[in-house]
Amino acid sequence: MMPNGQNADVDELLSELRDWLSANWDPESTLGEWWERLGLAGWSSPNLPVGAYGKGVSRSDGVAVAKEIAAFGAVGAPSGLGSLLAAPTIATHGTQEQIDLFVRDIVTGEKAWCQLFSEPGAGSDLAGLTTRAERDGEEWIVNGQKVWTSGGQYAQMGMLIARTDPDAPKHKGITWFAIEMDQPGVEIRPLVEMTGHAMFNEVFLSDARVMHDAVIGDVHDGWAATNTTLANERAGLGTGGGSVGSGQTAGRGLDQRVGDLAPKQKTTAKKRTGPRPPRGTALDGVAQATGANTDPTVRQDLVRLHIMDRLGQMNAQRLKAARAAGKDIPGMANISKLAMSDMVRLRRDLGLRLLGPAGTLHAYTSEQQESLNAATGNSMAAAITGMALRAQAPSIYGGTDQIQRNIIGERVLGLPKEPGDLATTPFSQLPKNA
Repeated sequence: MMPNGQNADVDELLSELRDWLSANWDPESTLGEWWERLGLAGWSSPNLPVGAYGKGVSRSDGVAVAKEIAAFGAVGAPSGLGSLLAAPTIATHGTQEQIDLFVRDIVTGEKAWCQLFSEPGAGSDLAGLTTRAERDGEEWIVNGQKVWTSGGQYAQMGMLIARTDPDAPKHKGITWFAIEMDQPGVEIRPLVEMTGHAMFNEVFLSDARVMHDAVIGDVHDGWAATNTTLANERAGLGTGGGSVGSGQTAGRGLDQRVGDLAPKQKTTAKKRTGPRPPRGTALDGVAQATGANTDPTVRQDLVRLHIMDRLGQMNAQRLKAARAAGKDIPGMANISKLAMSDMVRLRRDLGLRLLGPAGTLHAYTSEQQESLNAATGNSMAAAITGMALRAQAPSIYGGTDQIQRNIIGERVLGLPKEPGDLATTPFSQLPKNA
C-alpha cells in the first residue's frame, strides 16, 4: 500500500492521468471539445473495458480518477444514466459496432440517456412488463407506457425493455433496445414530486420506432442485459459506490467555454466558519452550529452515519480485491443498495431532529428560501427539508428494499423462491394486475 492508502497500481494510474491532464487540459476549448478529448482517451468512464472507451479499472478506481480530475481543476466527465447504466450494458452485451455508435456518444457527452424500465401495471415486478415491441422489417414498433423515468424530458436516447414474445415464459421474450427519444411516437410527461421538482416522468409510447440494429444482446433474451443494467444501477446507488462527476449533464451546453465550468482552486479559499451543507455525513456541521452535538443521542447517530459510510467504502474495496483475484462477492450490489437506503433514512430523521419545529417548513423557490432563512435563522433548513422529502425515494427506485432482500435471500442464501412455475408458463397465461 502507498502512504495515502492507495495501491501502487492506482497511484501509477493517477500519475498517468496527471501527465495527460497537463498535456491536454485547455480551458479555452468548448465543453464538447473537452469531453470528446476526455472520453476518447478513456478517462471519462475508465471503468469501461479498454475496447469500449475505458481503461478496464474498478469502480472505486474510477472514483479516484474523477476526484483527481477535479483536484487538477479540470471539468470532469459528463453526468447521467448513460455512463452509469447504458454504457456498461452495451459494452457487455453489444457488438463493437454498437459500442462505437452508442458508447462513444456517451463518454463524449454528446447524448444523454434515460431508463425506460418501470411500468405502472408491473409495480416492483419488472419482469411483469407489458410494453410490446413488434417486428416490422428492419424496425420494431413499440406501444406501451413507462413511469419513473429519471431525466426523460432531457434525454436523447432511452434504455428500453419491451416484450417481444408474449408466449414465452415471464423472464423470456423480453428485448433490450436503444431507442431514440426525439420522435413523434414518444410523449413525455414530467411528474412533479413533493419536493417541488420533476426528476421523474411518465412516458407514453405510441407506434414509436426503433431500428433492429439497436437491439442490445439477443432478441427475446433481454433479461440478461437488463440484469447487467440493474447491477450497475445498484452498485452506483449503493454505499461506497458513488462517483464524482462534473455536475454537467450530457447532451446540453456543449458550446460553453469549459474554463468557465471548471472547479475553483482552493489556494485562496477562506476558512469555513458556518455550518456545512448537509451532504453525506456532514450533518455534524449542522449539529455543531446548533449546539446539538452535546446531545449524546445525536452524537451516536452521527457516529452511526460515519460507520455506515466507512463500511460502504470497505465493502467496495473488498469487492475490488475479490474481482482482481478472479472472484466475486455475490449480492454485494444489493447489500450496498440496502445500506444506502438506511443511511438516507437516518440522515432524514437526524436532519429533521436538528431543525426541530422548523422542519415542518420547506422552501420550493429561491424567494421562499429567503423567507425561510429569515424565519428560522438557519440557512441550511431548506437543504435539510429537501433531503428529508427526497428520502422516501431511494428505498423504491433502483429496485425496492423488499426486492433487494428477495434477491439476497434467493440468489445468495439459497432460500426457497416464491411458489409457481414461472420458468415454463407463458407470460400470456399468467394473471395480470387489473
